[in-house]
Amino acid sequence: MILKGMKTLKSILLVAGVTLTSLLFHSCLDDDSYSLDKFWIEPATVVPINDNSFYLRTDDGATLWPAAPIYINYEAKARQRAWVDYTILGDSIGPYSHSVKINRIWNVLTKDIAENLGDKNDETYGTDPVLINTPKNNLWIADNFLNVVFRANYGGSEKHFINVIQPDKENDPYTLEFRHNAYNDPAVTAVEGLVCFRLDELPDTNGETVKLKLHVKTFTGDEVYELDYNTSKQAPSGNSKSISPTGDLNNLM
Repeated sequence: MILKGMKTLKSILLVAGVTLTSLLFHSCLDDDSYSLDKFWIEPATVVPINDNSFYLRTDDGATLWPAAPIYINYEAKARQRAWVDYTILGDSIGPYSHSVKINRIWNVLTKDIAENLGDKNDETYGTDPVLINTPKNNLWIADNFLNVVFRANYGGSEKHFINVIQPDKENDPYTLEFRHNAYNDPAVTAVEGLVCFRLDELPDTNGETVKLKLHVKTFTGDEVYELDYNTSKQAPSGNSKSISPTGDLNNLM
């Protein structure tokens, strides 16, 4: 499926069950000529206002007010990440960057840092490998979330368990381990997805930039990826990313 009427396009994959569907998306909000035949798809953080309303905050810090339609059936949860397909209706509405029409919104797997269980980590969280293609494009921090695009083998018989843990929270709080438990699901096909981890529990960096290290067991061995982390800087670096929404959370937990 091709998304038309956009100024700049980037490739993403949408996992629906085990079927991969090609999509194209645009994430820039610098088009000064909005119309109802233009739309954007990008990750955002859900910010509830009350029981009946919410707004969305994109990774570049823009805030989107859903003027239409009113998503009565969407349950807005604080610190939840979502993919949002939207059309811009106008700019600078009250405190918000844009008023938008939400065409579709679906949640991304969003989790806290999991408890370190010591000797039970392998049994509980697993040691199954994943692949992170082009890490500089598929690992990023935004809005105090660690966002990870990964690929794993999937057979369709078990839900996979995805987590990050802190192996040494007291002495090295900015080092994390990515964990994948496939529960012996057969390796039938490769699927790609996005998972977002809340970093709210990490110590404040007090204005300093530190290295957040992510240890990942890959198909070719153990890798360590480093990202700049500063709690006072929530927006990403601006690097171009090829990112992939999970689309179907039935496969992951």
